Amino acid sequence: MSIVLYHHPFSRASTVIWMLEEVGVAYELRHVDIMAGGQKSPEILALNPMGKLPTLTDGELVVTEAAAIGLYLADRYAYGTLAPRVDDPKRGTYLRWSFFAPSVIEPGATAKMSNWPAKDGQVGWGNYDAMLATMEHALAGRQFLLGDDFSMADVVFGGTLRYMLMFKMVEPRPAFTAYVERLNERPALQRSDARNAAVRKEHGLDR
Repeated sequence: MSIVLYHHPFSRASTVIWMLEEVGVAYELRHVDIMAGGQKSPEILALNPMGKLPTLTDGELVVTEAAAIGLYLADRYAYGTLAPRVDDPKRGTYLRWSFFAPSVIEPGATAKMSNWPAKDGQVGWGNYDAMLATMEHALAGRQFLLGDDFSMADVVFGGTLRYMLMFKMVEPRPAFTAYVERLNERPALQRSDARNAAVRKEHGLDR
């Protein structure tokens, strides 16, 4: 099996399972005990000096950062379906919202929860209200970010939003909850949830 995902169900690697299930390739999970600092082991640091998950290998290739992993998998294994081709006008929108999730939503929501003081012009995520309005704009009048076509951008953006709603890190606006409900209907996401649940049970993480 070529693809190996270094995984813990309480990390962003949980979303990478969804990515893998969407592209439909075989993969192996290697559990990393992040509670015991396993992500800082020599094996992981040799692959990812940040000592973080997710870390994915595809043969000799190493890919880290959840959004980068998703875009890599879509280009490599679902090009033209989950990833618009480079000459498709939708490619720009696809990249826009894929990068918006880790660059704006994650730090913006965390800054709001943690009361980080910062001027809008000093940080890449601007301000919380503008962030939410922009997220609504991305979804307005669309089933998915590219319209009727589901793409890997929906896994990156939607997976982030799904997590934020689950932990009450963003307001549950109707556009957000309806979008996540549509995502929850995807068989690949349901398989991913089941796989993560099985790992939690196997390692006694549901207690």
